Amino acid sequence: DVQLQASGGGLVQTGGSLRLSCAVSGFTLDDFAIGWFRQALGKEREGVSCISSSDPSPYYADSVKGRFTISRDNAKNTVYLQMNSLKPEDTAVYYCAARSGSDYSILATNYDHWGQGTQVTVSS
Repeated sequence: DVQLQASGGGLVQTGGSLRLSCAVSGFTLDDFAIGWFRQALGKEREGVSCISSSDPSPYYADSVKGRFTISRDNAKNTVYLQMNSLKPEDTAVYYCAARSGSDYSILATNYDHWGQGTQVTVSS
């Protein structure tokens, strides 16, 4: 049974940091690309950062470049999203998702498995 468990969200002030974790089970992380997506209230889900199983060059949305870092620890079956210099506009529910195969996609519809989401709130 494929499962993804996102955690690490919370309430921080502008300029603060959070590290999100996505623990996966039921499959080998080596064979999947992982994406972090977010959905703010009243807005569509958007791709934040994605990482493939083999390509060392991850994707970052323009809005988070230079502030967010995605990484994966295949031995721990966990993907991380380090978020620094947080802004109020980063407030959203953050989801991790898995896509079979080596290549990531920035389209949410291309992901097969989703975690339950973790709330990130950045106060001004």
